[in-house]
Amino acid sequence: MFTLAEVASLNDIQPTYRILKPWWDVFMDYLAVVMLMVAIFAGTMQLTKDQVVCLPVLQSTVNSKAQPSMSGKADFTTAETTTRQGEEVSMRTVSFGSGPTVTPDVPLSRATSSQYQPTESGQELKKEQKDSSGRKTNLDFQQYVFINQMCYHLALPWYSKYFPYLVLIHTIILIVSSNFWFKYPKTCSKIEHFVSILGKCFESPWTTKALSETACEDSEENKQRLTGAQSMPKYVSTSSDEGSPSASTPMITKSGFKFSADKPMIEVPSVTILDKKDGEQAKALFEKVRKFRAHVEDSDLIYKLYVGQTVIKTVKFIFILCYTANFVNTISFEHICNPKVEHLIGYTQFECTHNMAYMLKKLLISYISLICVYGFICLYTLFWLFRIPLKEYSFEKVREESSFSDIPDVKNDFAFLLHMVDQYDQLYSKRFGVFLSEVSENKLREISLNHEWTFEKLRQHVSRNAQDKQELHLFMLSGVPDAVFDLTDLDVLKLELIPEAKIPAKISQMTNLEELHLCHCPAKVEQTAFSFLRDHLRCLYVKFTDVAEIPAWVYLLKNLRELYLIGNLNSENNKMIGLESLRELRHLKILHVKSNLTKIPPNITDVAPHLTKLVIHNDGTKLVVLNSLKKMTNVAELELQNCELERIPHAIFSLSNLQELDLKSNSIRTIEEIISFQHLKRLTCLKLWHNKIVNIPSSITHIKNLESLYLSNNKLESLPAAVFSLQKLRYLDVSYNSIELIPVEIGSLQNLQHFHITGNKIDVLPKQLFKCVKLRTLSLGQNCITSIPDKVSQLLQLTYLELKGNCLDRLPATLGQCQLLRKSGLVVEDHLFDALPSEVKEVLNQDTSIPFANGI
Repeated sequence: MFTLAEVASLNDIQPTYRILKPWWDVFMDYLAVVMLMVAIFAGTMQLTKDQVVCLPVLQSTVNSKAQPSMSGKADFTTAETTTRQGEEVSMRTVSFGSGPTVTPDVPLSRATSSQYQPTESGQELKKEQKDSSGRKTNLDFQQYVFINQMCYHLALPWYSKYFPYLVLIHTIILIVSSNFWFKYPKTCSKIEHFVSILGKCFESPWTTKALSETACEDSEENKQRLTGAQSMPKYVSTSSDEGSPSASTPMITKSGFKFSADKPMIEVPSVTILDKKDGEQAKALFEKVRKFRAHVEDSDLIYKLYVGQTVIKTVKFIFILCYTANFVNTISFEHICNPKVEHLIGYTQFECTHNMAYMLKKLLISYISLICVYGFICLYTLFWLFRIPLKEYSFEKVREESSFSDIPDVKNDFAFLLHMVDQYDQLYSKRFGVFLSEVSENKLREISLNHEWTFEKLRQHVSRNAQDKQELHLFMLSGVPDAVFDLTDLDVLKLELIPEAKIPAKISQMTNLEELHLCHCPAKVEQTAFSFLRDHLRCLYVKFTDVAEIPAWVYLLKNLRELYLIGNLNSENNKMIGLESLRELRHLKILHVKSNLTKIPPNITDVAPHLTKLVIHNDGTKLVVLNSLKKMTNVAELELQNCELERIPHAIFSLSNLQELDLKSNSIRTIEEIISFQHLKRLTCLKLWHNKIVNIPSSITHIKNLESLYLSNNKLESLPAAVFSLQKLRYLDVSYNSIELIPVEIGSLQNLQHFHITGNKIDVLPKQLFKCVKLRTLSLGQNCITSIPDKVSQLLQLTYLELKGNCLDRLPATLGQCQLLRKSGLVVEDHLFDALPSEVKEVLNQDTSIPFANGI
């Protein structure tokens, strides 16, 4: 026996999958149950009452009717009968003229008695004849039972006997076909996940919150639309729309969720705040929906299986209807039976009645009616399956009703499951769409983010940078917390790896904000926020992977002074530059581009008239086309670093206002073109470091105004005297070359303040070096110097002296006469410093003792 719990578990499938059973499937299930009841009822009746009743067909009946009765004579007829034991008995019946004629159908017992009592009185015979009626046979009960059983199998059609069982088998097949897609392993797992996720999405508090906020926004919009200009809205933006960008500018629009700060909103206290548990549950649901969609949309197995089982049911209906209609007339009440057992019974033909024929025929007609209704529903299902493309599902109606403008359309099995759910209740897909909307997910992240990043927490992350400005760096967050815009004294805001960054109108409170960093952060701004940034922002850093990530509003910041672009500016195959026009950046002074350019973008010429500094870091890509430089006549500083330049570009010689040129990290071998720098009257700084320069031409003397010369990390072996004819030279760096000798002409550089010759092969210091009395920095480390002359005491302004990495035995005691030199500025091995006289060490240590004394 089955327990109640086991039987109850069989019904669990109905509540679980009911949302995926449209009305036709439900109706067909009920029809299948009714057909099952018909089968059970008919089968039960057959097991208990099904039988036939047969009587022999008497051939002598007609002859006996034709014989005339004879009075006064006795007719003797012989009747042969076969008993159940197979014995044959011959007897005669006597008919008297004064009595009725006795037929041969007289029972054996009665005939026997009449044989032994022929003298019975006429009254008794008359009375006995009155008691008997109908045709009499000579068969006993066992013979009737035997013939009934024989004729049940011989005369009764097979359909009358097996009809209930066929109905049962057909019904079971139809039930299995209807629910096979719920049990097939490759589909049931997807269906179980879908039903589970759908139920959680339907009951999630976040769904209620998102839909209620949308309803609040819609009601507020309708209210404002009705009131118009007659009444002021409850919340209005204080920002001005002056100078608003064009329609093509990527601002935060009013499509989708309208969470703009300058948009009126009504908050519903009961659903405004989600607790942490609900928020985490909603985040998990978004992730589950995303993964489930990717898993289900890759195939259409569920759709094909449902179509296949519907086709099978339709074919099954046609088959059942065709053969059942042929056999409906075979179920009859009367049947003729020829059992061929004459040697046992004595009769050759029997007429039988099937006592269940009437009931079975009625049940069969009912079954045919049910199967016809079932078949028509199958045909309708096929029509529905092929009438519309069920492997595509559009949320267009949901988008219109709920303002979720970004809900994506789905396909394949995911679309089919949603179509099936719509047949149950369209509210499911409407609530499910909340978890397909990126806007909804972003809003959830925004709420969670604002709960986590409070004003107090953000204040703890504010620091001072090298320029002594208050700086806040936010890294890898889901968005920008609202509390950021309450830090009104912030100077620098760095946003890094925040793909959904939105800058609301509240940024207008940050009146001190002048510098903004967007590192892989294509931020969107509201109209009021853009107006503020356009008027107040002075410095902008944009780091990106593809040029399309640069927000379009960046090109409209008319008061921007400095723009730093770091990323790939070339499109596919480096055929064109994807940078948009910079014409609107009317006050741009500094443009820094770190990319992989093959030519200078022509758009940069849009800012050529007012650009004063141009920096191009090319990351090793060869910069070939430089003609655009000629148009930048006002550029005072130019840096072309890591551009694989082999010579100094001729376009540079046209920059009459150039004051500083930096050609760091290129492949320059010769600088013979340096003679052309004589036309650059304002050039004061030349940086040719980290190249492959072998020698310095004497034509360098023509750069009369040169004050700084950087030649470190090259392949120089000597310094020509021409270098020391530059009387205005204040900074000379020839570190990390192969120079073996410092020319005595260095003494003519009376204005030299910084001299770096670290990492060479110098072994002797000329005395003329110490005539450069204005030296403040002297780097002599990593050479072969064996001694330091005592004349080092002449460098009264020396504050930094590097001697580490040489072959020194001692330090001169005259170092103590360098009044500004302190131990922190003396880079030398510890044992050399310890060997100095105590009074010299005391002088050099004053930088630590004096502040201590002052502190006391």
